[in-house]
Amino acid sequence: MWKEFKEFATRGNVVDLSIGVIIGGAFGKIVTSLVDDIIMPVISLLTGKVTGNVDFANLFISLDGNKYRTLAEAAENGAATLNYGLFISALIDFFIIAFSIFIVIRQINKLRPKPAPAEPTTKACPYCISSIPLEATRCPNCTSLLDTEEAQVVD
Repeated sequence: MWKEFKEFATRGNVVDLSIGVIIGGAFGKIVTSLVDDIIMPVISLLTGKVTGNVDFANLFISLDGNKYRTLAEAAENGAATLNYGLFISALIDFFIIAFSIFIVIRQINKLRPKPAPAEPTTKACPYCISSIPLEATRCPNCTSLLDTEEAQVVD
């Protein structure tokens, strides 16, 4: 059992997946910091000029009917809350991560060599223009005898 586990754990794609998860976790922390520490304060500042000082971490609806100044105060009093400000931050996190991954994958795909075109497996019947296998000597559609030189190869 130990030998099988060792083979499984050292298989290339498992190691690659592990590295991807570790790097993804670290990247997620960077993006969360970017959103929480840079983007959300700027959005808060921009929207604060219209609506007063907005702190997205403290945008919530208390479900017990009482008013609380902060989310921490509501939690301290045991109030159930809908934390839509934290949800907005999480959405921005997600979109930044998804966009970043899209850009990285796009660049990786540009670096990959293009696959060679597949060898044709069919040819066109010179009489009825239908696709037929390369090895065919008679067209199954019009039943014409084929001269192998006459039939055109179809991609």
